[in-house]
Amino acid sequence: MSTKYPQTDNPKNVAVIGAGYVGIPTAVTLATLGHQVVLAERDPRRLSVLQSGKSPIYEPGLEPLLQECLRAGTLRCVESAVEAVATAHVTFLCVPTPQDDDGSADLSYVISTAEEIGGSLLPNSIVVNKSTVPVGTAQLVEKALGRSDIAVVSNPEFLREGTAVEDSFHPDRVVVGAHDPARGREVGELFAPTGAPIVLTTTATAETIKYASNAFLAVKLSFINAMAGFCETVGADVRYLITGLGFDPRIGDRYLNVGPGWGGSCLPKDTAALLHMSNTHNFDFELLRGAINTNESQLKRMVDKISRGAGGLSGKTIAVWGLTFKADTDDLRNSPAVDIVQRLVAAGANVRAYDPMVTSAVDELPGIEIVTDMFEVLQGADCLAVLTEWKDFRLANVDTLAASLGKGSVVDCRNLFEPGEVRARGLHYEGIGSL
Repeated sequence: MSTKYPQTDNPKNVAVIGAGYVGIPTAVTLATLGHQVVLAERDPRRLSVLQSGKSPIYEPGLEPLLQECLRAGTLRCVESAVEAVATAHVTFLCVPTPQDDDGSADLSYVISTAEEIGGSLLPNSIVVNKSTVPVGTAQLVEKALGRSDIAVVSNPEFLREGTAVEDSFHPDRVVVGAHDPARGREVGELFAPTGAPIVLTTTATAETIKYASNAFLAVKLSFINAMAGFCETVGADVRYLITGLGFDPRIGDRYLNVGPGWGGSCLPKDTAALLHMSNTHNFDFELLRGAINTNESQLKRMVDKISRGAGGLSGKTIAVWGLTFKADTDDLRNSPAVDIVQRLVAAGANVRAYDPMVTSAVDELPGIEIVTDMFEVLQGADCLAVLTEWKDFRLANVDTLAASLGKGSVVDCRNLFEPGEVRARGLHYEGIGSL
C-alpha cells in the first residue's frame, strides 16, 4: 500500500454495505489504512464499475486510491451483503436514508439491510450506523438484527463532497456512540492512524451531533446570504464584511461564502429531518425553521437578479455556468443551481447550461440544453448566470467571456469575478452583496 498514509497496527476484517457517496470513501479509507475490507453493492452496473477500478461517483483523488486498494488486495467488491459480512468483525451500514414527504428520514433501507444480514454476522461483532439516521435508530437496528450478541454503534460521517478523501484521512474528529464504551473504542481504533480525536458518547448523542453539525452550517450559510442582501440595501460590500468577520476567532471564515443558496445531499435533508424530529417532540426549533425559510428566499432572490439582468425571462436566453450543487462533485441532488434553472424554465426562459460534470441531458433538467463548452454556451445569451464555483469559472478569461457574451449581462451568484473587470468590458455585472 501507499506509504503516504499511516497503517494500522491492529488490522480488522471490515464490511461496508452500500457503495455511494459515504460507502465508497469509507471502504477505500479503511482499506488504505490497512484493514481488510469487503464492499457490498447490489446494483450490478455500479458493482461492475467498481470491480474494474473505476468509481461510479466523482470525487477528487478517490479513484487512484480505489485502484491501489484493489491491487493490494485490501479491498474486494461483492454484490451480496450477506457475503460481505461473513468474516467481518465490524460492519458499516452506508445505505441511503432518503427524505420522506413529511421531512423525516426514510429508514427502510437501513432496517431491511439489518434484517438481511442479522443471521450471517459473526458472533459478538459490531454493526455501525454510518448513514445519517434519526435519534433512536440504533435501537431500531438492534431489533432488526435480532441478535443480542451484536453491538450497534453510531459513527456518523462528516465528509464534504469534493474533499471527501482529504476529510477521510484528516478528519476534525471521529464521533462514536455506543451503549458499551469498549465496543465504541473498537470502532474508534479503526481510524486511529488518522490521529483524529475520538469523541466517545452514547448512540443518541452521536446521532444528534451529526444533525446539529449540519444544522449549524445551514444557519451560518443562511446568515451570510441574508447579510449579503442587507449589504445591497445599505450600500455595503459583503466581500469585505466576510473578511472582517472571518478574522474574529469566535466566528472564523469557513462557511462564510455567499451563494445562490445551500443544497446538496445533506443540508436540506438533515435540516428537514431535524425539524421533523423537533416537531415530533413538541420542540419549536424556530431558529432552524428561519434558516430554511431564508434559504428559500435566497433562491427566489437569485431568480429575480437573473430576470433583471436579462430584462425579463419570458423568451429570453439564459446561459448558466454550473449545475452541480458545489464544485468538484458530480452531485445534482438538491442543487440550488438546478432549482434556479427549473424556475427560469418555468418562467419562460430558454436555458442553456455548461457544467464540467454534466455532458448530456439528465432527468433532473427537462427542457434545458446542455452545452459542452463554457464559452460556446454564452453565444446569443441575454444573461450569464454563474451558479457553481468551479475553478474554471473563477479563472475564466474575462476578455473571452465578453467577446462570447456580446452585450449581455453577468449575474454572478458566487462572487467569482472582480466586478470592475467585468464592467470594464462593457458588460452589466451584478454579484451578491458586492458593489
